[in-house]
Amino acid sequence: MDDVAGRSCPLRYRYGADAIAAAPLQAVSTLYVVGGLYGNLQALDALEHMAQQEPGPVTVCFNGDFNWFNADAAAFEAINTRVLQHSATLGNVEAELGADGDAAGCGCAYPDDVDNATVERSNRIHARLKQVANGFPGLQRQLGALPMFARFLVGDCRMAVVHGDADSLAGWQFDVKNLRASSHATPNAASAGRAGLMHALTRAGADVFASSHTCQPALWSAGEGDAAVHIINNGAAGMPNFQGIQAGLITRISVHPSPHRPVYGARRRQVFIDALPVYYDAALWQQRFLGIWPEGSDAHLSYFARIQGNTRFTPADALCRAG
Repeated sequence: MDDVAGRSCPLRYRYGADAIAAAPLQAVSTLYVVGGLYGNLQALDALEHMAQQEPGPVTVCFNGDFNWFNADAAAFEAINTRVLQHSATLGNVEAELGADGDAAGCGCAYPDDVDNATVERSNRIHARLKQVANGFPGLQRQLGALPMFARFLVGDCRMAVVHGDADSLAGWQFDVKNLRASSHATPNAASAGRAGLMHALTRAGADVFASSHTCQPALWSAGEGDAAVHIINNGAAGMPNFQGIQAGLITRISVHPSPHRPVYGARRRQVFIDALPVYYDAALWQQRFLGIWPEGSDAHLSYFARIQGNTRFTPADALCRAG
């Protein structure tokens, strides 16, 4: 199954946590980590407005998959021109836009519990997006030059920003199911899972990982006080994540308390780690989505129910405490 397009994880995606530790640290006071924008211009408008309401300067880091539904020329150019004015790292979507051939498909490295029809639709969505991207060689070159991870220092908190997990661009170790298993599995399994995550943080020289690839939010916490560490996955900035909350989600890390009410969060010493809702113009976004992906299209079949807010996932489902 691993060599099937859309399920495989190419060797070029693999970097290892030790490589993250060697990356330079950029000191910032407030960091927005924006994963899974998925071509939603209305969400981009909203989060940039949120940044303007902060008490000080904000560094916005788009940690991949800012492209997906923007499979027409105007939308592709608009998203990438604006995103590339900020800090950005690769997601599998961007990594495969410049790849020769389509052996990896969308590059999602879907696990076995995702059905084949979903994988095949994702491959076709990406193929259509790639055709559009080929019309923008300049943007393609900029995307191809993006790193796979970044490190930031927020106060005294060392942040590792990845798309997937500690070792791979499309890794699933920071999926909520895996993080929850380290908290709620049998004692031996939970201990092994916690140890693996703690080891990844140590190898990466990080106190906090921020991720997004799996498209489902999570906040995993371990330790207490000065020894507390966290893994936070924002799910999707460009789609609803929780039942009853018609908003995207981003991760905010700052030395200042948030002017925006978080869905949930944690605190490490004097640093705030929050999941912030992004309330965008949902009606306009749905209209623009349907203009590119009408009823019956691959993206409509896979995503429109969620775009309308149809999910049973709750904020409580996202919280994982490892002790």
